[in-house]
Amino acid sequence: MRRKYIFVAGGVMSGIGKGITTASVLRILQGKGYRATAMKIDPYVNVDAGTMNPIEHGEVFVTDDGAECDQDIGNYERFSGENITKENYLTTGKVYQTVINKERNLEYKGKCVEVVPHIPDEVIQRVKKAGEAAKADFVLVEIGGTVGEYQNSLFLEAARMMHLQTPKDVLFILVSYLPVPETIGEMKTKPTQNAARILNEAGIQPDIIVGRSPFPMDEARKKKISTFCNIDKKDVISAPDAESIYDVPVNLDKEKIGERILKKMEVPLKKKKGDFHKWEFFAKEIKKKKKTVKIAIVGKYFETGNFVLTDSYISVIEAVKHACYKVGYKESITWLSSEKYEKEKSALKELSSYDGVIIPGGFGERGVEGMIRAAKYCREKKIPFLGICLGMQVMVIEFARNVCKLNKATSTELEKNTKHPIIDVMEPQKEILRKKKYGGTMRLGAYDCELKPGTVARRLYKKKMISERHRHRFEVNNEYLSLLETKGLVFSGVNPDFNLVEIMEIKKHPFYVGVQFHPEFKSKPITGHPLFIEFIKASGKKRAPL
Repeated sequence: MRRKYIFVAGGVMSGIGKGITTASVLRILQGKGYRATAMKIDPYVNVDAGTMNPIEHGEVFVTDDGAECDQDIGNYERFSGENITKENYLTTGKVYQTVINKERNLEYKGKCVEVVPHIPDEVIQRVKKAGEAAKADFVLVEIGGTVGEYQNSLFLEAARMMHLQTPKDVLFILVSYLPVPETIGEMKTKPTQNAARILNEAGIQPDIIVGRSPFPMDEARKKKISTFCNIDKKDVISAPDAESIYDVPVNLDKEKIGERILKKMEVPLKKKKGDFHKWEFFAKEIKKKKKTVKIAIVGKYFETGNFVLTDSYISVIEAVKHACYKVGYKESITWLSSEKYEKEKSALKELSSYDGVIIPGGFGERGVEGMIRAAKYCREKKIPFLGICLGMQVMVIEFARNVCKLNKATSTELEKNTKHPIIDVMEPQKEILRKKKYGGTMRLGAYDCELKPGTVARRLYKKKMISERHRHRFEVNNEYLSLLETKGLVFSGVNPDFNLVEIMEIKKHPFYVGVQFHPEFKSKPITGHPLFIEFIKASGKKRAPL
């Protein structure tokens, strides 16, 4: 079959679920037996997501091949069960950078290079390249932001041009919000009508409208949207708030969105059924009543004014959920600011009320001393503890200070001229930092890790060599390994190519493991990740007597 392209745009406001809708449609098409992939187009001038503030933008997701992406790429991987590559992430900055480089190299053969058509042409080439790389039948393209914004107008123009070239191969989905004002008590369609009209002004008629709302859309609302947005009522899809994001593919499938896509794009239903029943079974199973396990995440990227922004750690949250589903628990996650432990040591006592504690990744010195105190408290009080990236580094620093008696031990990220640089930057990274080349220069993507026999890590993974994803510059300083090991720290995983510490643990503790990589990026809903699964098991044992 000819490759098909589905563009997903948003109306009314951001954050309404374009990414989950895209991931859900991807899973539905897979479940019907087709090869499908998804890509995200961000309107930022940043070349990638690596230099974006996580409080403003949310988590930076990293692929196996080292691309620093928007968190929606993580949703695509979790829903599809397949790895997404750097080809599937695009920003305004990347497009303009490529076009300018081509112009400098005379690849346009002396033509005047213009915003239109050359920028949309580059976008189209990138979209097609992603489809070719994945050998996909369907390529879903999520356009960031909302319709009517200047920033994404060129991406919409690229979509319009593709539709003009091959109308039967391109389809448009508009994801729009239908508010239910509390004082009125009625679901309002006018914002969605306006969003569709703005999309029309860009030369695009939506083929399907997904109506996000607190409640299911009734027939009256579907009829009104059909009439005023010029689409068949069958193409108005209700997408109410769900108990879990993993319910969304099931809900959309019940609305027949997959069948509507296939019919509109003139693609026949395959005789051989796909595996969507596995997803339906999974979504049903996680709703069954389970015992609750209380997990605290001690971090510093979730406070934004009077609100909590959990998007900064979205993959960690989902990995905890996956592990709970696998083990048979219901998760209860609480966000704790590490900065308060710096101001008030007595606040650490609250950690005893949780079954397990996680310190995730991060950069910079803010809140790190509080994390170090939290690690010490959990080590001494035998509270199951998982440290990720920076989380592992603070565990090593804490052990060096309080067990090895190196009182001034710290990271050169926090104190450049420290007497005991337990955590330091590699020589190649020092040169990069001197030249102030920050974008895309960390240790990124998948690296091998060799596991030592007789360790917790080896027992969990059940194999000698594993591969996990990284995003960091600073490493455990090998000059201190001998001292740390003598005092009881176990380095159970090491990168064989650069002899770098990847996993640390201690004995005689329910679970006290730190990893330099980001295991959350490889956790999948149905299978989970071995590190998170074991962490939740240990946390559940702590909870059992209560």
